[in-house]
Amino acid sequence: MEDILINPNVAYLLLVIGFVMAGMAIVSPGTGVLEIGALFALLLAGWQVYVLGVNLWALVVMLLGIAPFVLAVRRKGNRIYLGLSFLALIIGSWFLFPTEPWWRSAINPWLFIIASALTIGFLWVVTTKVVEAESVRPSHDLNALVGELGEAKTAISNEGSVQIFGELWTARSKEPIPQGSQVHVVGREGFVLIVELDSEQDR
Repeated sequence: MEDILINPNVAYLLLVIGFVMAGMAIVSPGTGVLEIGALFALLLAGWQVYVLGVNLWALVVMLLGIAPFVLAVRRKGNRIYLGLSFLALIIGSWFLFPTEPWWRSAINPWLFIIASALTIGFLWVVTTKVVEAESVRPSHDLNALVGELGEAKTAISNEGSVQIFGELWTARSKEPIPQGSQVHVVGREGFVLIVELDSEQDR
């Protein structure tokens, strides 16, 4: 039983799971579930690392890989940092546990290859998709709609509806605006757009 619990392969899998969950927590924070799961997995892996012994320089390389991962998320679209982070993870985990000869890993090679490939592929896709999504201006950002043109789908006075970029919004105007008129968004009050009759329409 002890051979199963205190095993480089088990420790490696726990490290991989912990790093994946930590990476997910960085790119998609807020729930707390990922953070707790990552902490739990890394604590178990840390206990095994303490019992098995570790190449300190390899552990440092793995930890240094966190910095370029954070930069890859914060500096949108920069995949060089993401690649450096994965490289640090691969090198550090391969040499993490001391063995003889020094270049041979204590981790099963097939386990290492499969787990590394799945981890890198998963984090690469998720991170790039999250970065791309954050780079797109939200379609429901009301402040971004100020200055845009739309069409009055109903007559607008105290309240009505306008269509902008294919979406319907509640709107209000100081002056009555007939249905079908082109309107100009000049402000907002909460989730209500303030519009005026577009002056270009009268020309």
